[in-house]
Amino acid sequence: MRFPNKFSAAALMLAAAFGAAAVHAQTYPTRPITLVVPYPPGGSADILARTIGEQLATRLGQPIVVENKAGAGTAIGARYVAEAKPDGYTLLMGTVSSQAINPAMSKVGYDPTKDFVAVSALTSIPFVLVANPAAPYNTVAELIAAAKRDGNRISYASAGPGTSNHLAGEMLAHAAQVSLLHVPYRGSAPALADVLAGHVPLMFDLQTTALPNIKAQKVKPLAVTGLQRSPLLPDVPTVAESGLPGFEVGAWFGLFAPAKLPEPVLRQLSGAMAQILQSPAMAQRLRDIGAEPDTRDAQAFAGYVRTEIARYAQTVKAAGLDR
Repeated sequence: MRFPNKFSAAALMLAAAFGAAAVHAQTYPTRPITLVVPYPPGGSADILARTIGEQLATRLGQPIVVENKAGAGTAIGARYVAEAKPDGYTLLMGTVSSQAINPAMSKVGYDPTKDFVAVSALTSIPFVLVANPAAPYNTVAELIAAAKRDGNRISYASAGPGTSNHLAGEMLAHAAQVSLLHVPYRGSAPALADVLAGHVPLMFDLQTTALPNIKAQKVKPLAVTGLQRSPLLPDVPTVAESGLPGFEVGAWFGLFAPAKLPEPVLRQLSGAMAQILQSPAMAQRLRDIGAEPDTRDAQAFAGYVRTEIARYAQTVKAAGLDR
């Protein structure tokens, strides 16, 4: 075929590109989609992935296969998705750890900004700052006053160096301009066990796991870490309203895909997720486990993730955890 001029050729190529995108959008998906969870089975991210996967499969008309690829603090699973073909058939259940904390701490083999596109926010679970009932403080203000008086002798437990509940303590200490003694454990369960036993007075525990112990009066809640009070703990103040304005930290979850995902596929996935998260039934299922649906669109969520990446990079550096 001969073209009368270069503009006709360019127009034809542009039309072909738009046509291919339209065909892709109309035919996607034609086979099962793999949703990678960078954690072992049974945890919060895994449960959330399977819950969301059921609904997404119904809306897309194809099975969602949840695949657990744990290891290296979420880096193995996240790197697998970053290197996958950007066709919409490999997605990541991303978290604050995989997208913000771990890349700030060490070389993980992927760039959380350049190698991923944010498809949809999912949910956020706040922490509850809990204390052993025998601890001599009942509010954040009393804790800060004690820390200023006692130096770094007030300790708090965490699931390990660089975990989100460790960094929550670092953020609190920085915001309040006090020193706290970090006591790391190999996981949240042994950390919580020592708080319950009174060996360590404090811990930032996810609301999901904190609630049963609060109801049983095995720990006392000092504050929640969201910007708003939790509907599940309406009488417990936020850290922000306890004298540290703007304080917010929690475990957030989102759906990510490899960078350069075709725009029509991104819109289709984001639209399906918006329908799922706006469903009253899904919102209730999330609230039943202590989570809140996050209905921000993909663009707003992407901006939030960039802010979190920068914030945790600063926190990790200030704590001397970058290597």
